[in-house]
Amino acid sequence: MMFIIDSHEDLAWNMATFGRDYTLAAAQTRAREHDTETPARNGDTLLGWPDYQRGRVAIVFGTLFAAPKRAQEGEWDWLCYLTSDQAHTIYSAQLDSYHRLCDDHPDKFRLIRTIGDLGKVLDQWDSLPNEHPHPAEAPPVGLVVLMEGAEGVRDPSELEDWRRRGVRLIGPAWRGTRFCGGTREPGPLTPEGYALLEGMADIGFTLDLSHMDVKAALQSLDFYPGDIVATHANAAALLKDDESNRPLPDTVIRRLIERDGVIGVIPFNSFLMPGWKRGDDRRAVTLRHLVAHIDYICQMAGDARHVGIGTDFDGGFGLQSVPAEIDTIADIQKLALLLAEKGYSDPDIAAILGGNWRSLLERTLPEVP
Repeated sequence: MMFIIDSHEDLAWNMATFGRDYTLAAAQTRAREHDTETPARNGDTLLGWPDYQRGRVAIVFGTLFAAPKRAQEGEWDWLCYLTSDQAHTIYSAQLDSYHRLCDDHPDKFRLIRTIGDLGKVLDQWDSLPNEHPHPAEAPPVGLVVLMEGAEGVRDPSELEDWRRRGVRLIGPAWRGTRFCGGTREPGPLTPEGYALLEGMADIGFTLDLSHMDVKAALQSLDFYPGDIVATHANAAALLKDDESNRPLPDTVIRRLIERDGVIGVIPFNSFLMPGWKRGDDRRAVTLRHLVAHIDYICQMAGDARHVGIGTDFDGGFGLQSVPAEIDTIADIQKLALLLAEKGYSDPDIAAILGGNWRSLLERTLPEVP
């Protein structure tokens, strides 16, 4: 089994909103939540430390996330902001929760802030035997912190403090922000957006184009000198009936490839089959739909170096909304056989499942915290 790096999971949001404990198995969390409203609001969880171990998920990009008040889905959806001060407070508390998770459970989770931290975590995963390890020998899962939507950055002068506390990637948008247009709310980079990117480049953050409107994404590709990725986005060309600005058009994919970026594809049924909605038969969507997005990006690139996995699991959807073969994150390993059947070599499959994100981290993480 090859190890997996998942470039997008909303762990902190789930811990705060629903009290989820990711040291538990997904099955345990589902049993705990069986008689609650949580499954109706966010779906049954797909994540848990034992499931990471079964699936050899070595590293997760854990997000800092909050929605603007205008997107609030109900009273239960309380982690919303009206102002950048409120967003800053929410994001700061979520970052603290990642530190606590790693401090309280160092055998299970490790915060990755430096190239040295990365090496220590991956050395343990690289040395694993092929069979599932004994629980006492199971390595910790590395956490890389990604800020999704940058409204928590009140001024670019705060970026150094976010870096010091562990943030390594920043995406300026979710919906539209004061920095740029976003999902369902199109628009270009604003003057504040350019100032944010300039400050990020000075410090060395990786820029995440996910959720950015196409115009803002293309402007960023022209302007930003540092590393650029899309942690969780699929190919618009395979979603011809999807009229939203959420998937990546070919123009953005090509530019990301030219910039040596990586795109994390999402196994979310609505992003794999246009018109699919929660409550529809999940058997209508399979992992082969996800493989089609992987292959599309690889064919455009001429190699397998620019695509990875960015599940977005537990990010507003759960078990009810993913391809039929998936019960937990561990089942992402099933992609290996499907890619092999399509003619991908073992080195290419290893790159797609985790190697491409590993390479990105090896060239972007600093030597000191």
